[in-house]
Amino acid sequence: MTYTTRSDRRRQPRSGLYGWFRARGRRLLTIVIILAVIIGAYVVGLEMSRRDLADAKQLVQQLQLESQRFKDVVAEQNAKLTALQSTAAALRAKLDELMPSKDTYQIAGNQSLIVANGRLTVGLVGAPTNQGITVNINGKLQMAASGDVIEVSVNPSTICHVRIQSFDMFKALVTATCP
Repeated sequence: MTYTTRSDRRRQPRSGLYGWFRARGRRLLTIVIILAVIIGAYVVGLEMSRRDLADAKQLVQQLQLESQRFKDVVAEQNAKLTALQSTAAALRAKLDELMPSKDTYQIAGNQSLIVANGRLTVGLVGAPTNQGITVNINGKLQMAASGDVIEVSVNPSTICHVRIQSFDMFKALVTATCP
């Protein structure tokens, strides 16, 4: 029988950490510490998520209030814009009535005007109808509708143009030009 002594066995170098873990109580303590760190990190992560969610909800509420305030401001500005546009249209109509565009004339029913530097006499005969108006141009009666252009020969070298721009039941708006 051969006996081997302890010195004959190969020894593997062991680290100090291995020896520390070898003790049963230390292993259990290490596992508990690792689990505590994992649970602590999880709880901290949950708390941070809760805070971020609460901050996001508060931010959404603030943005909703701000959005509603801006919507109210826009609605108020739109109302002001509409009022200013109607005022501007009324002022433009009044200005056009007082000072019509060059060569544009407003003629009431049974009224005549001398236009185109005195070369034409244009008059509205009777009240306008739905289809057109009766216009007296230098003594000649002619039926016309909106947009019609009537050419009148004042003399062999001059031809004047009378354009019916628009009309309603009380007046006609005409443009008369002679080159």
